[in-house]
Formats: sequence, structure tokens, C-alpha cells
Amino acid sequence: MPTFTDDHGVRIHYQSWRVPDATAVVQLVHGVGEHIGRYTELIEALNDAGYSVWADDHRGHGQTGFEQHGGDLTRLGRLGPGGLRAAIDAVHRFTGVIREAEPDLPLVLLGHSWGSLMAQILVNRYPEEFDAVVLTGTAHRTLLDMNGGDLNRRHRHLGPTPVEWLSRDPEVPPAFMADPYTTEVPLQKLFGYVDSARLLGRPARKLPSELPILIMVGSDDPLGGTRSAEKLADSYRRRSGLVDVELIVYPEARHEVFNETNRVEVRADLIRWLDDRFAVD
Repeated sequence: MPTFTDDHGVRIHYQSWRVPDATAVVQLVHGVGEHIGRYTELIEALNDAGYSVWADDHRGHGQTGFEQHGGDLTRLGRLGPGGLRAAIDAVHRFTGVIREAEPDLPLVLLGHSWGSLMAQILVNRYPEEFDAVVLTGTAHRTLLDMNGGDLNRRHRHLGPTPVEWLSRDPEVPPAFMADPYTTEVPLQKLFGYVDSARLLGRPARKLPSELPILIMVGSDDPLGGTRSAEKLADSYRRRSGLVDVELIVYPEARHEVFNETNRVEVRADLIRWLDDRFAVD
């Protein structure tokens, strides 16, 4: 995997899946305790639809974390020097890497779960750098609207793993647990309370009004779910002044909508939304 080096000397590993005559490029920002290898189906679908995809293994995660922690897989998920601030800065640095390689294409920021929370922060800070934003498995970033506790609590009776909350697909939780590059350790334990609190916030006021945002969540997502996603969409409309905000809630779906039993529908909705804004007839 190619790499770039962040401000703390950590080498960030990334990959790109580029297609000829691409419609746009998608920067994929993965969730906590996982890595970009879990997004193969989504990347293939985007490529087939004419979209190039770039994705990095964030600090402490995947190949980045493997090297950063000297091959100690028990430390995966721990961000290292600079903590969350450095992790967000590295994702933004990766945006620059993509822009340098793909200067003429629209750039779509697609963040899932923790990645969607970092994406919200990046959009607040650098809204002019993105042509569209997609947030999945996301939440309105307040203590009232985002669950910081046991995400598996109401799903634990459904299966033997601590990650039944991820998907209704019975193959997803055991595959997550069997993956040596994932961890089920909760975010607060990995990051600490100070860095976890830095994920709280709201959409910024007066973002560029034409910036399109798509929010995709399952109604049974314990991180936020329907009400939290509705608050987030409403905040982007009312607080940020955005005129193109779409929310899709999938009934009974859990956290990982791209790994859900209706994943084909979810991918089709995403591509339809992208095509409506970027495809040239």
C-alpha cells in the first residue's frame, strides 16, 4: 500500500481504486475498530458505476495501525501521539493527496460511523474542499442524541458476539470477530474520555448552501437511529443553511448499512443520489 507521513511521523497507509473517465472521486472514511478491507463490495459497486474511490487506514487502524504499533494487533484502534486531533488532521491530509492526484474531479466525502463524525468535523472546517458529503451509521453529535455506552445492549440476546448491533446479516458479526484487523473494544476505552468528547459538536452555521448531503442510517442503529438522524438533517438545513439534504432511514436495519441484509438497495440508493448530482447525460 502507498503511504504518506502525518505531522507526528506516523505513516498512513491508503489505497485507490481508479476508473477511466470517472464521474467523481469518493474519499471513504471508515469507522472505529475496522479497516478499508471491509468495504470491498461498496468499492466495487462504486467503480462499476463510474466512481473512483480512495480510502486510508486511519491512525491506529488496519495496515497503518499494524505498522504504528509494531505488529501488535492487540493495540489496534489506539490512535497514538496527537490522539483524535491528529487522526482528523491525517484524514484531511489525505484529502490533499487525493486532490493532487485527481484535481479535475468532484470530490465526495463518504464517512461511516466514527468516520462520519470526523467527516462532520471536516465539513465544518473545510466545506469548500468537498463537492458532496455522505454520512452513514451517523448521529447528531450531542450527548442527548448519540449513544456513548454499550451499543450491543439491546442486541446481545440475538447472537453470541459483542457486535450483533452491526447488522441483521448473521454472517457479519462473526466475520468481524474473526478478522485480525478489527477490534470490538469500545471507542471511549480506545480513545479515552477527553478525545471521545472531542467528537461532540453540531453542524457549523452558514455552510455553502449548495453543498449536497446524504444521510443513510438504520432505524435500529443504537449509535443514533432515526430520531438522531432527523435532528442532524434538520440542523444542516436550519443551522447550516443547506438546501440539498436527503435522509434515508432503512426500517429495522442496524449500524452498518453497507453490510446489511438490504445492502444492494443501500448501494443503489447511494449511486442514484451521486448520479443525480454528478452524472453527465
